[in-house]
Amino acid sequence: MIIIGMGANLMHPVYGEPVNSLAAAVEELVRRGVTVVAQSSWYRTAPVPVSDQPWYVNAVLKVETDLSAADLLALLHEVEREFGRVREVKWEARVLDLDLLAYDDLVTDNRDKDVGGVIPHPHMHERAFVLVPLDEIAPDWTHPVHGKTARAFLADLGDSQVFDVVPAKAQFVENTG
Repeated sequence: MIIIGMGANLMHPVYGEPVNSLAAAVEELVRRGVTVVAQSSWYRTAPVPVSDQPWYVNAVLKVETDLSAADLLALLHEVEREFGRVREVKWEARVLDLDLLAYDDLVTDNRDKDVGGVIPHPHMHERAFVLVPLDEIAPDWTHPVHGKTARAFLADLGDSQVFDVVPAKAQFVENTG
């Protein structure tokens, strides 16, 4: 199972509200050949780590692609750049954030380093903004390193991270025709 996390907390100059830029990013991924199998609801979440940034809108996608993990990660970064994402400071506010959370059962060799793509994402099991939407669309998914489901990780977190569901303004619907 290939899982992509997405988030935004800044207005986009073209798409406006973060939920709209996220929906446009989903459409762009589909246009580039990524098949969306499932998309979670949109969630409004407090920044993690805690800061004075605006709250985020987050979602999780379950996708299929012929791209390798490295090529998919490169595509995600390319789409971010095209949407105006500039990477300067870790955990800064952003117009678009696309993370390759998991790629089947792949576990990269660089788990303890801050270089290259680390798969599964090294913090995904610590973030309610990933775990809640992941549990929504893939409740049977199991972390390949820790052997736990999203729901089990959520139980570990308790209610330490705040989130709520965003009314769907721009929910992606796969074109079946």
